[in-house]
Amino acid sequence: MNPRGLWTAVCWMALSGFAVGCGYHVAGHGADALPKSIHVIAVPALENKSSTFKIEQSLTAATIHEFLAKTNYKIVSDPSAGDAVLSGKVLSVEILPLLFQTTTTTAGSTAQATAMMVTIKCEVSLTERDNDKVLYHTDNFIFRGEYQLATCGASTSTTSTTCGNGTTSAKSQVETFFQEGEPALGRMSQNFAARLVAAVTENY
Repeated sequence: MNPRGLWTAVCWMALSGFAVGCGYHVAGHGADALPKSIHVIAVPALENKSSTFKIEQSLTAATIHEFLAKTNYKIVSDPSAGDAVLSGKVLSVEILPLLFQTTTTTAGSTAQATAMMVTIKCEVSLTERDNDKVLYHTDNFIFRGEYQLATCGASTSTTSTTCGNGTTSAKSQVETFFQEGEPALGRMSQNFAARLVAAVTENY
């Protein structure tokens, strides 16, 4: 997908999930700590260097929403139209089972993951466009969060987990976690964005 197409997709995600629009200003609620010359921030889609398919789309959409909801900056997609440009790369995504539920059947006992620990590592830069001054940079932005999985036989509006012979594999549950529209993925993206925007604007 070309950058314009990806940005369009990201904007529609933000619009449908968070009721905001691309390139429009929404009054924020927090103090803006960046230089007073910064009024417009360009947020192109994050690059995805991890093996997790399309994770960058959800993270970018959530970051756009967080800027619009919590700051007074206007957000655009075109780097040449911003006073500053936020660029980033998703370097790695690690998902590890955290909690298990044991199921005992006539065939024996099996363990089903019920919660996962997600760790995302990113490289992030905020650069003032006119003079290339780096306002914020880290190549080791780490986000960690714990998220519940659907339990055996439980269902939500977007996914259903059925045990069948008494267990669902951890691998299939991890795949379900990252399916488009999975509520846990949405919560994770919002939490990630809140920490990223706070780091960029408050730690300057």
